[in-house]
Amino acid sequence: MNFTDERTFNRWFIVVSCLAVVTLVLWNTSIFFQRLKEDERAKMNIWAKAQEELNSAPEDADLDLVLEILNNNTSIPIIHTNERGEIAYTSNIDPAILENKEKARDYLQRMRSENDPIIINLGEGEKQYIYYGNSPVLNKLKFYPIGLTLIGFLFIGVVYFFYTTAKNSEQNKLWAGMAKETAHQIGTPLSSLIGWTEILKSENVNDSYVAEMEKDIDRLKTITERFSKIGSAPLLKETNIVEATQESFDYLQSRSSSLIEFSIDVPEEPINVALNEQLYSWTIENLVKNAIDAMRGKGKINIRIREDQKWAYIYISDTGKGIEKSKFRRIFEPGQTTKKRGWGLGLSLAKRIIEEYHRGRIKVDHSEINKGTTFKISLKKL
Repeated sequence: MNFTDERTFNRWFIVVSCLAVVTLVLWNTSIFFQRLKEDERAKMNIWAKAQEELNSAPEDADLDLVLEILNNNTSIPIIHTNERGEIAYTSNIDPAILENKEKARDYLQRMRSENDPIIINLGEGEKQYIYYGNSPVLNKLKFYPIGLTLIGFLFIGVVYFFYTTAKNSEQNKLWAGMAKETAHQIGTPLSSLIGWTEILKSENVNDSYVAEMEKDIDRLKTITERFSKIGSAPLLKETNIVEATQESFDYLQSRSSSLIEFSIDVPEEPINVALNEQLYSWTIENLVKNAIDAMRGKGKINIRIREDQKWAYIYISDTGKGIEKSKFRRIFEPGQTTKKRGWGLGLSLAKRIIEEYHRGRIKVDHSEINKGTTFKISLKKL
């Protein structure tokens, strides 16, 4: 059994054990409830016999024991009626209920539903009826299984949340470790490439060739720095989001196919936010690449910026295949992708960069099937 299987087994073992304990306790509670109910029925039968004895006893009879039995009931509510349903005697019932005829009738009806009445034979065909309800202890015990069930499900929920959180934390550490290791591995050949460009310069190689190589080296530096920041708290600086977005736009436009028609609509005035430019440009790049994939390499991409008193809003729109409304939230989960290649981490990284590192928001603003999608990034202004 590997580590993952062992964790799964432990999780299910705890859940099943919890359900088994709850079921066992509920079963025992049910048995206990029925026994208490039977005991109260037995007490009421004795009480009814004592009442019958009191009604039929001669005047000079010793009734001390009978009266003691009758007076011993201090918890079970009783309504004693004649054959016509007229109340002759009550015990352990709130007088306010008896003062209102409608309330008294409803209370009597509830007693009938809880327990069958006990019949007292007075002789010559005359009968009386004793209705009784459950004692306060029995009534409280009825709600005990509900509370216990809720506690059981709450415990299961806590266990599920604990394991889910632990799993997500473990995955985050894994991705962060992989990203940092990738940055470290890229760093060695990158240093070598920088050295080679210096040699090429000294060899009087065409400057345009070296310039293009330096652009790609700078790009590799940016990628390395991006990966090295995953899992660490990035440094946020006061930045003009308009200028940062324009730079990302210019880079992506220059590196994309001529079949993609780019357009941008941004204010002339600066909008300052707390920003890590490298991670922000990575987010824009992920969203634009996602849009290009959705358009299958041909279509229109528009980036625009709007603002209100507190927030700056960046919209990235495409004319791609669109997203079903039911998947608006799921597409930001790791591994969610419709592409044959890739791990489905682009949008997940974008969400983490914006919401966890920049304390902003990112969502699908709107989307229509076969018409396009618009993503919306919200960043708080300074």
